[in-house]
Amino acid sequence: MTRQDHEAFGPQDGVDVAIPATLPRLPGLDHTLTMLRQGYDFIGSHCDRLGVDGFRIRLLGQDAVCLRGPEAAQLLYGTEGLTRKGAMPATVLRLLQDKGSVQQLEGEEHRRRKGLFIRMLMDKDRLDRLVHGFEAAWRAQLRPDMDITVMDLANTALARAACHWVGLSPNKRRMARLTRILFAMSDRAGHFGPATLATLWQRRGVERWIASEIRAGRMPEGSPMAILSQDMPPKVAAVEVLNLLRPIVAVGRYIAFAAKALHEHPIWCGLFNSGNADYIPDFCEEVRRTSPFFPFTAAMTERDVIWQGATIPAGTRVIFDIHGTHHDSRFFPQPDRFRPERMLDWTLDDPAFAPQGTGDLATTHRCPGEAATLALMSSAVRMLCCEMRYEVPDQDLSVRMNRIPAQPASGVRIRVQAID
Repeated sequence: MTRQDHEAFGPQDGVDVAIPATLPRLPGLDHTLTMLRQGYDFIGSHCDRLGVDGFRIRLLGQDAVCLRGPEAAQLLYGTEGLTRKGAMPATVLRLLQDKGSVQQLEGEEHRRRKGLFIRMLMDKDRLDRLVHGFEAAWRAQLRPDMDITVMDLANTALARAACHWVGLSPNKRRMARLTRILFAMSDRAGHFGPATLATLWQRRGVERWIASEIRAGRMPEGSPMAILSQDMPPKVAAVEVLNLLRPIVAVGRYIAFAAKALHEHPIWCGLFNSGNADYIPDFCEEVRRTSPFFPFTAAMTERDVIWQGATIPAGTRVIFDIHGTHHDSRFFPQPDRFRPERMLDWTLDDPAFAPQGTGDLATTHRCPGEAATLALMSSAVRMLCCEMRYEVPDQDLSVRMNRIPAQPASGVRIRVQAID
């Protein structure tokens, strides 16, 4: 299939897009519990029912607007007058980013800090070192005739590779604990309760340890830790080091979904194993489109903003529906079918495909780690298909759509038969 053929799977001319003159409001005093209960389907289902691409709700006692579609993506990732400050609930912010991090900055300060992340995550040599470290850590865990969970396998390999890559050298005991905490940071982000508070406490301990390593100068020259420590105080640099480590480990969830897709669509593994590895990125991009990862992203309006003829007042939280946009038939025909032949490509900057944001990488809040995400996913898929033989025993591979972030229930258990 050519890239021209891909156009057949994109937005179609003549497709009606709902353009409300006003944004309807859902009935009810507050919709926080409803959103948590319905999960990934909350925004899309209400948009479909109302025949619109956006509506108003009350979230955590405050006005909010829920939007879907490429225009909504462009609003959050390219329109002036929006900020990430105050957009996330406090627990989510502190688990995923923390105050003072790059995602909480705006203007020139944001562009300067973002440039450091682009330098670290998109340089080919640095990215190759990260991927090679991941592959070595993955292979080191395998032996024939073993049962293992793909999510655990990936999380452990990603955590070891990421720590070495940023410039940390934890001992074996600390590495095991770090792996659990780094995974929990994203795993608990959509939950509230004692376990979330415990993870917040553990994150603080990790930040203090990283800051102490920075103050002591215990990091290789030219490592991401060294780069960050030159530009900011140790406490802030420690926050940003965690904002490298945590997202890298979170890729393990995508890898588990990729393993599930390989099991459910075995033709692709056979294709990759027969010398067609060039199609692995297309497979991984479709995994990113179809998999329920983080469902939404949010911003706050600093002034009145116009969207599709409707005024969104200053001080309103705006929530963009990533999952619903990726499953909208106007932009992805037969959206519930797994079709790597769509040949999606994050570098084409299609605002309908925005698993980690859209728009200009250097100036918007788009995640700078997409190249790393795709490289790590592609590496895992290649190793699953080309370096090992395994069987998938009977298990629960269902995905709860009201668990945020979602995952295959079993984590995808495999029984390794041979290592090639």
